[in-house]
Amino acid sequence: MPSTVIGYARTSTLDQTYGLAAQLRDLEAAGCDKVFQEQVSSVDKNRPELERALEYAREGDVFVVTKLDRLARSMPDLVRIRDTLQAKGVTLKILALGIDTSTPTGKLMMNLLGSIAEFERDIMLERQREGIAKAKEEGKYKGRAPTAQRKADDVRKLKAEGKTAEQIVEALGVSRSSVFRILKGA
Repeated sequence: MPSTVIGYARTSTLDQTYGLAAQLRDLEAAGCDKVFQEQVSSVDKNRPELERALEYAREGDVFVVTKLDRLARSMPDLVRIRDTLQAKGVTLKILALGIDTSTPTGKLMMNLLGSIAEFERDIMLERQREGIAKAKEEGKYKGRAPTAQRKADDVRKLKAEGKTAEQIVEALGVSRSSVFRILKGA
């Protein structure tokens, strides 16, 4: 059976349509036979399309991403993904870096760059925390209102109409625990 070239594209938000389109274009140009795509934050532990792509990969396949940060959120995450692919006999290619893990140099470079990417993210998060702390000190930062709490009136209204918790979850896109928390008055 011939190998498949599998592409994976991800952007952090639904607003990043151009970024997703650019990734899809680059993956197509790289000869991807099948492409998995999603729009979720890299810090979100639930990336269903990535998991589907990893599950889909078979021995001899090539797994392609445009950039390292589109694939992994940290060095441990990168190691987990790499190990999953390696155990299946799947090669990883990162287009922007010219990395191909079928070579010893490619393996070394991926490990080094993963460490650097994690370091950069940690620095960015540290600066973000410092900025938030300063804004709070100056009374300019109130934080984000919890999403489910914004829909509390809608939750109560649907419950009053006789809807079940599952129906409310489906209708409003909030978690089941949030529905119960709102109805309990917490």
